[in-house]
Amino acid sequence: MGLAIFPVFLYLRFVTKKTELKQQIKTMTLRLGDTVPDFTQDSTDGVINFHEWIGDKWAILFSHPKDFTPVCTTELGTVAKLKPEFDKRNIKAIALSVDGVESHKGWVGDIEETQNATLNYPILADEDKKVSELYDMIHPNSATGNTLTVRSVFIIDSNKKLRLSLTYPASTGRNFDEILRVIDSLQLTDNYSVATPANWKDGDDCVIVPSVSNEEAKTKFPKGFNPIKPYLRMTPQPNK
Repeated sequence: MGLAIFPVFLYLRFVTKKTELKQQIKTMTLRLGDTVPDFTQDSTDGVINFHEWIGDKWAILFSHPKDFTPVCTTELGTVAKLKPEFDKRNIKAIALSVDGVESHKGWVGDIEETQNATLNYPILADEDKKVSELYDMIHPNSATGNTLTVRSVFIIDSNKKLRLSLTYPASTGRNFDEILRVIDSLQLTDNYSVATPANWKDGDDCVIVPSVSNEEAKTKFPKGFNPIKPYLRMTPQPNK
């Protein structure tokens, strides 16, 4: 009797472990530099294949907890107003929640009415939570019973690599000026041997990275540099 039960026990243990492993993989956190998961999902602009939609541009993917809510309304309106700024940086914006397309479309009218902005980017309708789970946007211990997305932001470059990820509490609207500041830093430091110091903004002096010698710096930074310390050398922003 005991021997007959033993294989069943082993099988059940195997199934349990396999399920746990699948759950761990499903909720694996994306790390900076990872290629972001591709997906196909419906949106207010029709079905979107994410990597194809990004093309050779950068992208900002941001989730919101729910349609017809106050903070989210201000956020989506703000992103619409910032389209010229995103365009200057070669960035496409796309929003997401677990609401359906019809809900999104109904809400767009409220956003445009209250925020004085025309919604000029798609909202993904992630009703099956496929994308939310791929990008770990649903908090496992949330009071909403794992049904609403958190306020996540993902900045993705033209190589489909994750460059920035942020998660905000539900009570706090995102600072998109700060997000633009980080994008400016990323795009600057991709092309020049500099890093950006605390509270840097576009046009401020930059830090020369330690891997560049003083001799190299004289060639790379013709505007000159200030060696405050051997490891702390400031130079005017090189692309200004």
